[in-house]
Amino acid sequence: MKTSQLLCPIILFSALSSCNSPKASKIKFADNIVVAHRGAWKAKNFPENSIASLQQAIKLNCTGTEFDVWRTADDSLVIHHDPHFNDLEIEKSTYKDLMQFQLSNGEQLPTLSAYIKAGLTNNNHTRLVCEIKPSNINAAYGQETAQKAVTLFKELNAEDYVVYISFDYDILKKILEINPKANTQYLNGDKSPAECKADGITGIDYHFSVFQKHPEWIKEAKENNVILNAWTVNDPKVMDWLIQEKFDFVTTNEPEEVLKKLKK
Repeated sequence: MKTSQLLCPIILFSALSSCNSPKASKIKFADNIVVAHRGAWKAKNFPENSIASLQQAIKLNCTGTEFDVWRTADDSLVIHHDPHFNDLEIEKSTYKDLMQFQLSNGEQLPTLSAYIKAGLTNNNHTRLVCEIKPSNINAAYGQETAQKAVTLFKELNAEDYVVYISFDYDILKKILEINPKANTQYLNGDKSPAECKADGITGIDYHFSVFQKHPEWIKEAKENNVILNAWTVNDPKVMDWLIQEKFDFVTTNEPEEVLKKLKK
């Protein structure tokens, strides 16, 4: 993998003392392609999208760790994959409602603020890959969620760490309206690399089967300097194929396995 193809591998940024961030004045993202899907949760049996799984991804030296963002009825941004948490619909519940329940390791459902601060602590090598979930209320609600997330990353001086991903193309376009320099990757698999580049979207982050059906998009992405990412890659043969094809990122529930393959 060419380091130059990664998203801003060395970026100067201001001190982040308010967030207990690294004292180093440089981010040097890990020179590997591994993005831990919902954190590095599987090997240690951590809850997905937990602070513990985030910290484990950083400990493993993954180049990225992915997580999912929803907005509650009282405007709290929280980290969870599914639209429901313990049978409560997140978008129609308050954070106080959600705090009745804990994750399997005793953590509270993380807020985005807490998650970012944990992601900045002792970390100058792992990207925070932030998936903004399309809203089940309406499209405008999802875009407002994206706007609040972008604002929070800016307030916490974490803009240089974040990559935004979404299945909702308009959410990514909204993010670019707010911050034209934001790193963005589209998830849905229905647009060519050239189409994404024309709209200012940095990369395509598609299910690996999309690239199997459209191998020409791999070449097109490289020719257009569009980042290549694939999810969710747990099959060793698919891992080998993506490494051979020189993908920029591989999103996986098995980060340890991809790291082993890269060492070989």
